[in-house]
Amino acid sequence: MSPLGRSVSGMDITLSTCFIAVDDHDRAIAFYRDVLGLEVRNDVGFEGMRWVTVGSPSQPDVNIVLEPPLADPNASPADRQTMAELMAKGLLRGVIFATDDCDATFERVSAAGGEVLQEPMDQPYGVRDCAFRDPAGNLLRFTQPLKK
Repeated sequence: MSPLGRSVSGMDITLSTCFIAVDDHDRAIAFYRDVLGLEVRNDVGFEGMRWVTVGSPSQPDVNIVLEPPLADPNASPADRQTMAELMAKGLLRGVIFATDDCDATFERVSAAGGEVLQEPMDQPYGVRDCAFRDPAGNLLRFTQPLKK
């Protein structure tokens, strides 16, 4: 769609895959599968690295790949160290999930030991949301549209 709401050359572009850097795939799987309820779709190792694909059962065409912090076998040791430091500080970008019940999601994730960054609150931009860090330090927000 163009900014004016018209189709551009009949193209339909949708999200297929996004990536989240993790430093411990087993801990990440336990969080994304067991706490958030995502399904594990693929688990691939290559050249000493690992990629695990997870996704919501209700969105079979959207994948989240849990990848190494620097998924490049040719990266320098200095670059790997820099990425590890950024991850440890929680400075890598995360994901915003939609939920139909922000408060229940907050209770479930916090009860499972999720690191709380923000308790549920109504935002002036029309959502109720909360925020956590995953085991690798990535920011995860859970939003629910406010009823009008």
